[in-house]
Order: sequence, then C-alpha cells, then structure tokens
Amino acid sequence: MTDPSSERRRMATVLVNEGALKSPWLREAVESVPRERFLRSGVFLNEGRTWRPVTATDTNPDEWLKIAYSVDTLTTQLDGHLTADQADEPVVGVPTSSSTDPATVVGMIETLDLVTGHRVLEIGTGTGYSTALMCHYLGEDNVATVEVDAQVAARADAALEAAGFSTWTVTGDGLLGHPYRAPYDRVIATCAVRRIPYAWIRQTRPGGVVLGTVGSWPWGTGLAKLAVGDDGTAEGSIVGRSSFMQARAQAVAPVAGDLSARTAYADSERPALMSPLVLEEWMPAFLAQLAAPGAQFVRAMDGDGSPMLYLFDPEKESFAEFLADGESWTVRQGGPVALWDDVERSLVAWQDAGAPGIDSVRLRVTPASHQYWIDQVPSLRWEHRIA
Repeated sequence: MTDPSSERRRMATVLVNEGALKSPWLREAVESVPRERFLRSGVFLNEGRTWRPVTATDTNPDEWLKIAYSVDTLTTQLDGHLTADQADEPVVGVPTSSSTDPATVVGMIETLDLVTGHRVLEIGTGTGYSTALMCHYLGEDNVATVEVDAQVAARADAALEAAGFSTWTVTGDGLLGHPYRAPYDRVIATCAVRRIPYAWIRQTRPGGVVLGTVGSWPWGTGLAKLAVGDDGTAEGSIVGRSSFMQARAQAVAPVAGDLSARTAYADSERPALMSPLVLEEWMPAFLAQLAAPGAQFVRAMDGDGSPMLYLFDPEKESFAEFLADGESWTVRQGGPVALWDDVERSLVAWQDAGAPGIDSVRLRVTPASHQYWIDQVPSLRWEHRIA
C-alpha cells in the first residue's frame, strides 16, 4: 500500500522542479500536511460533459492517494451544494468549490513573503488545505480564514481540527474581511474579485501585503500584490496570471435570453480595427476588463451554426455586436456606452506600446477608486471610481 508521506514528498519534489516551491519551511509544510484529510467528502473528476464522483471509501487506497496528491485542481462541490459523497454516478453541474492545484497554492503563499510572527487573513477557506500550510509555519493562532459557504466552512474546520490546527475559521462574506482579528500583516484571497475590497486594505497594517486575483471573466484575470501605505492607500502591480472562481457575492449572471432583442437598436456601425477574437487571449481580455469593467464577452451560435460574438454591459444597457465578413469585422454598438470604442482604444495603444505583459500593469487602491496604469504609456491608464 502506498505511504501517504511518500506521496507528499513526491508532490513536493514535483513542485520544486516546477519552480513553484522554493522556501524550506513551505516544503516542510507540504511534506507534513495530509492533503487527503481535506478531501474527505471526495472529489469530482472531469469527464468532459459530466463529473465522476470519487471518494476514499469507494476507491482503491493507492488510487485515492494518487488523486489526492496530483498537481491538479480537484473539484469538491457542484452547484453550491453537491459533494461527491452525495452522488453515486456521473453528474452534470457547475464547480463552486475546489482544492486549487498545489502549484498555485504554494506559489501564492511564496508570493506573500511570510516570516515568523506574521498574522494572516485568508479569504476563501475552501478545503482548508492552504490554511493548514500557513498554520504549520505561523501557528494556528496567527491565521484567520473566512468562507462564505457554511457547508464548506464546516468541513474545512473539521479537517483542520483533525490535522491538529484549531485556527480561526469563520463563516461569512470574505469581501468584508474579518475585522475582529485585525490588523493583519498579510491578506490572501483564493477567489477572484472585480476589485480589491477596501475593507482588506483597512484591516492590513501599514507595510503589509494584500494578494488577490482581480477580474470578473473566467480568463484574463491577474494576481494583484499590493503594499499598504501609512495613508490608507495601497499600491503594487499585477504579478502574473491567476484564475479563481469568482467571489460568490460578486458572481456575474451570464447574459441569456433573446440576444437579438438586446442588440435590436444600434446607435452606430463601423469596421472594427481588429478582430474581437483577440479577446480570447489573456492579456487583451485583461485590458478589456480595465477599459469596460462591467462588460461580458459572449459567444453564441446563430441558426446555421455560425459563431456570434458580443460585448454586453447589462447594467449600462450597452452592447457591441461583431459581424464577420471574411477576415474583416463590423461592429454594431448601442446604448449609452460605446463598449468596443473603449476596449479597442486600449488594445490599439497596447499594441503600439509593444504588447507588454500583464506584469507591466500597476495598481493603486484608495477609498474612492482603483487606478490601473502601464508605466511610460500615458494612454494606458484607467480609473474605476467607487465614489
């Protein structure tokens, strides 16, 4: 029978070889914390159109450990309630909770630059595995973790207790932080947010760090690392690509219904300067969210199977519809905001600047706004005002 400790060491070696795991203390934590204990309710394995439930009780022990110590993200909940131990056959559904792939988990923890004595607030407990890794180093009293889903929080709390970590596990809206244990030296979010909540800034000590994924699309999102200043603002940069489930309080309802009715009245029609398909790429998608923060990129099919592409901002009742003509595109726009004009302007300026990567984007958070920019490119600046 496979020894769980040998699987932990194997996974740690893989993470070191991938360049994700660097700190000796974190390697010790990875080799010590039993990930399988945080997966007691089982996982769903993606089989294309369905999810196959797998649990420790109905799986060969060696196979179960191989799954638990894979370097993949493991889906642990579908549709906000269903866990693998409640299903006895493949099911359809939308993932709503998971154990994030270990490379992402340890990479984010490495990015926090933790030292002994730091107090950490984690937003999005999930299974509790990442919580346990930090508790192993910092001590259980120095880590507070917030989970919006009461069922998920209860399972994580039980797993943490079983693993020997009686940390501060809170059920609540992580966008509000957890002021009762503040101030913190570090805040880390394992969900995506449309913007960094100012509550996280207020609950972090001057000189502390806030780390979270910004963006509302399933792709084209970035990991923001911010240093909190003495004046109540925070500044930093997007340090790389990052993809997480959206914070539930900010989950975007997909645009549905009669799309032709949404696009019936166009205020303008013109040739597009570039293909809207560029929005399927990561950095252009990130820029589109900066230029039109409420917009959604929607793909559909018409009656003859031809692809249909749109940008919609339901709150602003605005749209852009893209019509293909060979290699060229025409854009029809309607509503008070010309969405494609704003997005296209940023994309053209970005291309003219040499198409810098996502790590070129800077960010400043104040009580009144979020400001994004790329140094040395005055035309690539965006402000999202809160007040």
